[in-house]
Amino acid sequence: MSIAEIKNKERVINELMSFIRKVLVEPEICEKALEIAREHLNDENAEIIIADKLSSVTNIKIPIEHSEADKLFLEVLIDVIKDEQALY
Repeated sequence: MSIAEIKNKERVINELMSFIRKVLVEPEICEKALEIAREHLNDENAEIIIADKLSSVTNIKIPIEHSEADKLFLEVLIDVIKDEQALY
């Protein structure tokens, strides 16, 4: 693995840790994220819409160009909602 790959993975981990800290300090972010994902799961460009809505109503700011950590978070969020819906 190259130094650049290691640095990129380190950056992603740090970004995810920062996000997790925000959610632990403000647990309402989690419920709001789930609510937004439920509402827009089946929309065209759902990831973009969910990111924009979440950025507009919480202190989680996901830029237009999603980082690798942003993409991972959105993927997990959507997977959680899909699992939730599969249970019903």
